[in-house]
Amino acid sequence: MSLRVIEGGLTEGSSTGLLIVGASAIVTMAGGLRRGETQAETATLVGLRDGGPDSPDGPVVATWGDRIVATGPRAEVEAGLEAAGLPLSRFSHIDAAGGVVTPGLVDPHTHLLFAGSREGELQLRQRGAGYLEILAAGGGILSTVAATRAASADDLLAHGRRWLDEMLSHGVTTIEAKSGYGLDLRTELRLLEVAHRLGQEGPVDVLPTWLGAHAVPTEFKDRHEPAEAYVRHLIDEQLPGVVAQGRARFADVFCERGVFTADQSRRVLEAAAAFGMQARLHADELAPSGGAELAAELSALSADHLAAPSAAGIDALAEAADSGRPVVAVVLPATTWFLMKPAGAPARTFIERGIPVAVGTDFNPGTSPTASLPLAMTVACLSLRMTPAEALTATTINAAHALGIGDVVGSIEPDKQADLVIWRVTDPDQIPYWPAADLVRVVIKRGRPQLLRD
Repeated sequence: MSLRVIEGGLTEGSSTGLLIVGASAIVTMAGGLRRGETQAETATLVGLRDGGPDSPDGPVVATWGDRIVATGPRAEVEAGLEAAGLPLSRFSHIDAAGGVVTPGLVDPHTHLLFAGSREGELQLRQRGAGYLEILAAGGGILSTVAATRAASADDLLAHGRRWLDEMLSHGVTTIEAKSGYGLDLRTELRLLEVAHRLGQEGPVDVLPTWLGAHAVPTEFKDRHEPAEAYVRHLIDEQLPGVVAQGRARFADVFCERGVFTADQSRRVLEAAAAFGMQARLHADELAPSGGAELAAELSALSADHLAAPSAAGIDALAEAADSGRPVVAVVLPATTWFLMKPAGAPARTFIERGIPVAVGTDFNPGTSPTASLPLAMTVACLSLRMTPAEALTATTINAAHALGIGDVVGSIEPDKQADLVIWRVTDPDQIPYWPAADLVRVVIKRGRPQLLRD
């Protein structure tokens, strides 16, 4: 694997700019959060396929340092760079070789850090066991909690590096990473610290989320009203420790029948909000739980899963979007697919009602063991009837807004972070069309090529 410099650049290695040329299309996603009909608008610059990389009308992207500085027709961009005092001799050139250029993908929902594996649950589900049935028997999340509590920080770091490398190879440059496999203060802090450290190491940016309210741990099962006792522990003991550590950017709760009620979820999220932590929500995954309604009430950044929202929940999300307080619906199609559910989130209804939609992997050891966001896009197209353009929007600009960083990443616009992917396809609709194919040629993170394939 090597970077092919086709012209320009300083041989001394002091070049601080990149110019990406020869693209068949540059999908800029410029213009902010998409919803409704605009979910499918990608703001794509189409190249002259017969013009070659030297065509003056071919679209290019220019980066300087860690930022995007320009995009547009090559001759126009090059003239603008020179006029701005950025000489072309300071730019190394990357030939997209007729491939598509997109923003770096953003995965807005992962459970990156855990120990152990749960492949045995696949056969349990094949025999008819349900998610909550497996959890009640001590499996599911609780089995991962036991393994994760026994894992050292070094174990978790090695695990995280492995899977972040995998995500990078699929074009992902930013992820959200939840805790929630500790359920005690010590392990939750370890998970959040490791997530923060991985983000500092890079190249993938990692945004930590505190998900202490992922399940009721076994040590609370004999308490009077176990869920209620654990909620009090979360608010009175765990949350102050998480805040003092300062690593978690968001707070999340698994609002679901048999886990935490909407009222319990509200109390945890409001307590976290008092410390400046933004709300996210596992909502209505298995049955209507009031999660979508609560997400709208709290103006959460996102409501995730949403495989079974109520009509009132959909109304609440649509009203929030129409009133300028959009909650991003983060759908996780690989999860319902892997759980062999007959139906997933009603993404088409969300789009028709003007609710912005994002797509995540839900990467975890039990119900969605995939680190491939392009595969999740494929399942979104096949199972949720999203179009390829809608799915690409859902994994770039809308996913960035689901993490509150839509002004930093998710689109190819001047002054935004230079996170880019060059794909080995000639049309962006092909990205989800080839399931599990190795389609990434180059990944650029903060203006630096990280993954380069000839």
